Amino acid sequence: MTRFLLSLFVLLFGAVALAQPDEEGTKDHPDVPRFPGYYIHWASEKEFTTLELPLDDNDKFLTKEGKLVRVDYRLKDDAKQPGSIELLRNYENAFKKRGGKTLYKHDDGSSAIGTFVMPLGASERYLLLHVGPGSYSLEILDVKLMEQKIEVSASEMRDALDSQGFIALYGILFDTGKDTIKPESAALLAEIVKLLDGNKALKLAIEGHTDNVGKAAANQTLSKQRADSVKKYLVAKGIAGARLTTAGHGDKKPVADNRTEDGRAKNRRVELVKK
Repeated sequence: MTRFLLSLFVLLFGAVALAQPDEEGTKDHPDVPRFPGYYIHWASEKEFTTLELPLDDNDKFLTKEGKLVRVDYRLKDDAKQPGSIELLRNYENAFKKRGGKTLYKHDDGSSAIGTFVMPLGASERYLLLHVGPGSYSLEILDVKLMEQKIEVSASEMRDALDSQGFIALYGILFDTGKDTIKPESAALLAEIVKLLDGNKALKLAIEGHTDNVGKAAANQTLSKQRADSVKKYLVAKGIAGARLTTAGHGDKKPVADNRTEDGRAKNRRVELVKK
């Protein structure tokens, strides 16, 4: 009976010590660990957003853009509350060890705030730390440029087709030397579907263009195959094939200087031409 009661006590009260697991589906930042004695109460991740970082006590902020990870920690019931300065200095020292520095910090004994930065390859990583009684939070932003998901909208395409009769698109990407459309082209192709769905009388010629790298005959063939791939994609999305024709011009109609990489990039395109 004594053993049974002891086992029951361990099960019941041992469970209390373990009754504060991390919130389901959350995790620490892979490079910025938590302070011992805390569990994750809440976390989120955004691929691209802005973060305002305090630089002084007078509402001076630095705004940065990039990938943001937020993690909110709460103190476990059986853990000892560390001082706010201890938490602040731990993260400050961790960033300094990686070549970073402190941009701002303030501690009033029970709460603290700190802004830190460290190099991250050719970019930077910023940390905004908030410390309060029984909790603290991390906002970790890796600076990067926004990846443009949609080159042009359906309405913008319609405006260009009405005013100019054609539009050049650079966001339909293909595997090198092939007519296979890359997955990252899906957002722009969806806008073309939207354009055609919303304008039932509209008919288009899909025309492929290349730079002058390689043999002219091969470029001609490849550009036609790529135009055909775009048509096939649109037809698979419910667009009537009779509304679409295709052509390949290879490197015969450059819009920029093929002697530079920037010029060659401008020449590699798909044009939609109003019929």
